Amino acid sequence: MPLNRPALLLGAGPRSVQDARRWVVDTCRDIDRPELAECAELGVSELVTNALLHGEGPIRVRVRGTREHPRVEVRDASRERPVLPTPAEPGDEDDLLLTFGRGLSIVARSSDAWGAEIEADGKVVWFAPAAQFATDDGVQGVITGLDEVPGAAPADPVTVHVPGVPVELYQAFERHFSELRREVRLLALAHESDYPIAKDLSDLFGDIDRELRQAVGTEEIAVAEQRGESTTDVEVVVSRSSADTTQKFVELLDMADQFCREQRLLSLARSEEQRRFQQWYLGEFVRQARGDEPTRWVGADRHSGVC
Repeated sequence: MPLNRPALLLGAGPRSVQDARRWVVDTCRDIDRPELAECAELGVSELVTNALLHGEGPIRVRVRGTREHPRVEVRDASRERPVLPTPAEPGDEDDLLLTFGRGLSIVARSSDAWGAEIEADGKVVWFAPAAQFATDDGVQGVITGLDEVPGAAPADPVTVHVPGVPVELYQAFERHFSELRREVRLLALAHESDYPIAKDLSDLFGDIDRELRQAVGTEEIAVAEQRGESTTDVEVVVSRSSADTTQKFVELLDMADQFCREQRLLSLARSEEQRRFQQWYLGEFVRQARGDEPTRWVGADRHSGVC
């Protein structure tokens, strides 16, 4: 059973912690996992408190994953990395249970796995609630998606000109890829033994994303959105050798669709229009890197893929 419920948007006051606790407990009961409610409540209290004290609004809470492996996420707009907890000193245990916001030790002890994902527009701190609160220091958190390091100028450069890119479809592409990459990464971190292909997909996404980061470009899309334009031309300088990487990326997206359908994470599988758009857009990088002329997106009438 995939979990893709609407997020809970929180205010800036202390009542937000109570709202988040109640919402997460109700969600655990709704999905018939009441045994997770206590740890889910403890963990989300800590994360929302930290977001209020150290993050930036808006703050949202949501539950993702599946009924078998639910995951609580708290998103805020700050990209500051959370500080991982250190092992507790003797005599600290009672204080940890009474005090919120003093670190992430409570989350570590309330989780089967937890961590933070740093993104371009903020961060998501997540945890897979445990059935029982740990009496030791709990599990170690993992921080992923760190700040990007600008790449060097591409070798053997070629200018790729993609005319008439639909702004809405491109933005949907970015959102889908970001969600999909994060979902398989967190499934791999939290439940690798149950989802072994998620680990493989996550590793491949990471390798390919680093190579494509400089290639796909979004500046023209952002400008077109500000102007209210529905389409725009995109021009990007890439390495001619990146064609192989782009082709692998297209194939990987198809593999990810199959994974989502088999694991019933259907909300992350692409629609047919999304798939055709991505094949066309990414296919332009493959085609033009080998010397072909640009082609335009023609919507529902187009049925070609990458070749």
